[in-house]
Amino acid sequence: MRLSLKTKFTLAISLLVLAVVAVVSGLYLGQLTKQVLRQSEDRASFVAQQVFLACQNALSDAAERGETPASSNPADLREYVHRALDNSSTLNSLMESAVGYTKTIYEITITDRDGIVLISSDSGLRGQKIAARPDVRSFVHQQGFFQELRTLYGPPQVYEYSLPFNLGQSKFGDIRIGLSSALIRDEISPSLEKAGYYALGSVLLSTFLAFLVTRVSLAPIDRISAQLDRISAGEFDFEPVERTDELGKVSAKIVGIGKQLRDVREIFSTLRENLDQVMGGLEDGLLLFNSEGRAVLVSPSVEKFFGGRASELQGLRVSEIFPPGHAVRNVLHINGDEIEPIEGAELTYVAGPGPDRIGLSAQVIREHGARMGTLVTLRDVESLERIGNQLQVSERLAALGRVTAGVAHEVKNPLNSMRLWLEVLKANMPTDPEPQQAVKMLDSEIDRLDRAVKTFLNFTKPVELRLEETDIRPLLQDVIDAARPSIVKAGVDLRVDLPSEFPSLLLDQQLIHQAMLNLVLNASEFTPRGGRITLALRRSSDTAIISVADSGKGISPEDQKKIFQLFFTTRPGGSGIGLANAFRFVQLHNGQIEFESEVGRGTTFRVELPLAHSVEMAAGKVRDFSTPFAEDKKINAQP
Repeated sequence: MRLSLKTKFTLAISLLVLAVVAVVSGLYLGQLTKQVLRQSEDRASFVAQQVFLACQNALSDAAERGETPASSNPADLREYVHRALDNSSTLNSLMESAVGYTKTIYEITITDRDGIVLISSDSGLRGQKIAARPDVRSFVHQQGFFQELRTLYGPPQVYEYSLPFNLGQSKFGDIRIGLSSALIRDEISPSLEKAGYYALGSVLLSTFLAFLVTRVSLAPIDRISAQLDRISAGEFDFEPVERTDELGKVSAKIVGIGKQLRDVREIFSTLRENLDQVMGGLEDGLLLFNSEGRAVLVSPSVEKFFGGRASELQGLRVSEIFPPGHAVRNVLHINGDEIEPIEGAELTYVAGPGPDRIGLSAQVIREHGARMGTLVTLRDVESLERIGNQLQVSERLAALGRVTAGVAHEVKNPLNSMRLWLEVLKANMPTDPEPQQAVKMLDSEIDRLDRAVKTFLNFTKPVELRLEETDIRPLLQDVIDAARPSIVKAGVDLRVDLPSEFPSLLLDQQLIHQAMLNLVLNASEFTPRGGRITLALRRSSDTAIISVADSGKGISPEDQKKIFQLFFTTRPGGSGIGLANAFRFVQLHNGQIEFESEVGRGTTFRVELPLAHSVEMAAGKVRDFSTPFAEDKKINAQP
């Protein structure tokens, strides 16, 4: 039977109270038992002392009456003491009253040295020899609580308290006080029963109170459960339980979680819509199967290959989508609901509603060696061939661009002729200001046009890379040496952070030298006097990252979009070629250049170049962004 939370709380509190009551009751009963036993021992000791005094008085009275032993023989002495004690009414009355009024005393006996009873509260024992009984001290002081209870509630047993007395200088006998375990039990039982009733009443009362407290305290749980049910039903807007205790906090957190779930649901819905849009824009058909062979993702473009609706295929097994006899089944090597990996297969599928030639590939997705699923890709081979034709057209257009560059080269010759004839014209012109101004203007425009044509020719000229395995650190040191005069002239502090060891790179040293020099010089020109430039090198996975950070005025947001465009510059007298060339040279090395700038605080350029052993993977390069760019800038900017 499944118990509710309230019942569990009630039982737990009741058991806890029961345990506490049991411990406290046990301690109380132990102390009570110990106290009764000690009181019994004290009474026995007191009675023994009284009897001892009465015996002395009885012997004194006998001596005053002139009674003496017949001789010093032990038998005569025993007879004398027995007669004196037996004739003492005080002693006999004391013994009878002690036995009668003391509940725990079983008997009082006076014996001689040999254990023969001289006088006793039990007349049947007179003249008999009795054996020694267990000492009451061993019962009171040497046993634990449970042993004491076992003794008291076991078979009746008599314990003895013994007090020796002398006759003259030698011991004559003992005063023995017998204590019965049954009498002690009868005295302590009422107190034990009362304590048991109190303990039982405490447990019952605590159980009832625990039930009430639990019912009141856990009442909000029903409302919290209702809140969870509303969240499960998709309702997220409700008020928390108005309490200041932990349950109120839990309810408030559930409300917060509900709002977060609502936001996540909206985000997920948006992502699902975006994913559907992306999938809808794909030309390739994608079918993703899980480890059980069920389709969990089907792109809409699958419809053009096989017909039907993509939503109808989702959830079906591989054997249901590609039944026996299906043309795709023979190509994909399907075994039950598992698809074996395959690449570059081609199928002529005339019966389909889409293209006749279909390219097929199947990739098995694994995680930690376990098969997680399979991704099947369908491609329109005919469309790919059309795209190839379009690329050929693009190459022709690129060739046309090179022809345009040749035309620009031809423009240089007329410009040179125009400059020569302009010089002749200058020599034969009158000295009037207006003609001279016109000639000067023509000369300036020819110079500007000549610079533009040279720059265009240099930028469009194909670059032949001379790659060689290079240690980048000496190259960067050469860049620093080349830029040092400009940095000193600008009054800027240069800081360099190069590691002691670094893997080699496959570079055209001249191009990378020129690209990095352009970045350093550009930083020195835009950093005010007293500022700082930091050049740093570090490694991230298979990539070398070179950063140039300055504390200059930064780049405005509107200029950041045009910073790498040819002829764009914000510096008076600048050509707008340096950053464009740097961008071009880095791209030629399958690298990437990016920057981050904040107006009034400076700019950081970062150049990423592949290491030598990873150049062969450049076509499928994966960048490592494990270290954020802002954090990298912070590291490089440290003194």
